[in-house]
Amino acid sequence: MRRRDPVQRQADGSRDLQEVADWEPRSLVDRLVYRVYAAAAPVARAALVALAALILLTQVALGGFGALDDPVVGVFVVLSVVPALLLAAYIHYADITTDEPLRLLVGTFVLGLLFAGFAGVLNAVLGGLLVSLLGEFVFGLVGSVETTRSVLFAVFFIVVVAPVEEGVKLLAVRLSAYRTPQFDAVVDGAVYGAAAGLGFATIENALYITGVIGPAGGDALVAGGAITTVRALAGPGHVIYSALAGYYLGLARFNREYAGPLVLKGLLIAIGAHALYNILASELPELLAATFGVSTFAAFVGFVVAYDGLLVAVLLRKLSRYRAAYRATRPRDTYRSELTEFEP
Repeated sequence: MRRRDPVQRQADGSRDLQEVADWEPRSLVDRLVYRVYAAAAPVARAALVALAALILLTQVALGGFGALDDPVVGVFVVLSVVPALLLAAYIHYADITTDEPLRLLVGTFVLGLLFAGFAGVLNAVLGGLLVSLLGEFVFGLVGSVETTRSVLFAVFFIVVVAPVEEGVKLLAVRLSAYRTPQFDAVVDGAVYGAAAGLGFATIENALYITGVIGPAGGDALVAGGAITTVRALAGPGHVIYSALAGYYLGLARFNREYAGPLVLKGLLIAIGAHALYNILASELPELLAATFGVSTFAAFVGFVVAYDGLLVAVLLRKLSRYRAAYRATRPRDTYRSELTEFEP
């Protein structure tokens, strides 16, 4: 509900409250300010997108994706994003409201892909700063190079990687679909968040895969198959985290009085889930492998399936509750689809 000043409430439209409690561009200065803002806002957004594209192109030029023109590498990259793509498609299918326009889904995907460049630069800069500030201090506390490394990585995941990556993915939604009339339901936030996560996962997978296959030489197929499998397991996480954050962005759109706390809550959930995944994926598989007598890779697969499965259940529960409320408040013939899988 829109908050109103006491004067607005009492006057109830019966008197002119321009620059008392209301405002609209009337004077020459007001109209000039309004037009400058209206013109500058899209330019600023376009400049941000152009900068992201420039960063990505610079990464390509410097060899970050040096092997991407190899058809074999391209196939591996495509295969690596199949699980994330299927999850994003299922989230879109689970949207009981109106279909989202393809141009907005593709646009959000592209922005998620482009903004991965921002994340890469910020991660590198802030990671180096973190090591320079805390490295000696942590080593002095723990007295072990290996433990210091583990602690620094954990801090890096919590205060740099997860906030930066989840922030840029949510920004991709905020700058595109969120601003359009087609973003007309809370659940749309999850759909577009998933699209942004898919874009981010695609470019991240490409970077990892080309980085491994490039130096592999004759073992390229073996190395490519291994890293593709790992990235295929990691990719859905990006979709899940940003879909959860996007859902709360949708809540914020339709609860403007609490928009800030809602966006923050969604981001914190996504950041926490992302950081915890990175920390556990770095340490837990070896421990599980030693405990249960299986290979580290098998332990990693089991961990990812269990972890992502739990988060998918949380996300689908939210979509299920939205679906139930939608069905309870709408005439039956307005449903877009019937997805019995989402019944509680």
